[in-house]
Amino acid sequence: MNKKILVTGANGFLGSAITKIALKKKYKVSVLVREKADLKNLEQIQSSIQIYRGDLREIESFRYPILKSDIIFHVAADYRLWARKPKELYDSNVRGTENVCSLVSELNKKLIYTSSVATLGLSEGKESNEDTYVNFKNMVGDYKKSKYLAERIVLKFVKKKKLKAIIVNPSTPIGPGDIKPTPTGKIILDVLRGKMPAYVDTGLNLVHVDDVAEGHF
Repeated sequence: MNKKILVTGANGFLGSAITKIALKKKYKVSVLVREKADLKNLEQIQSSIQIYRGDLREIESFRYPILKSDIIFHVAADYRLWARKPKELYDSNVRGTENVCSLVSELNKKLIYTSSVATLGLSEGKESNEDTYVNFKNMVGDYKKSKYLAERIVLKFVKKKKLKAIIVNPSTPIGPGDIKPTPTGKIILDVLRGKMPAYVDTGLNLVHVDDVAEGHF
């Protein structure tokens, strides 16, 4: 496999799973991480990948790694269900995604964009998919709103025929490598540790992180 791929957020839970599977599939893999990123999830494979440092909010900081790649897996996201400064979520998830789309389009590359099940509408008694209507005003929390707006940006680039892209809408991943942990991973830990103070009548769609990663290919 001679294709060169770049994975943004490759040190994260899902990003590292995608990176490891990409190596197994014999891709030439580069990763984009923040300057002070924790690389624990990548420590066993660092010798097999090219590591670039950059910030999605600063477009010129990652022009070169995109230029040197064929396919960009944009996985990086600020995954917090609550933030003291919501603007941080929008800066990373919305503006960062717009910057990625701009460069991928300009440099004529292909984008695999990791969106979220959070952007899908809910249909009572029926299965939801990417065509299920969703009302932005009814979305709860800035994380969901930021991912919705980011996905709209990707679609806007595609519809203007400026971008070759595939959007992936994974639901809640679980499994090894959730070292931070993610907000949903923390829920599982809190239940196991007896620290969950209350429960709500709701549902949660779970999928193994390696299956989510495989789905990206």
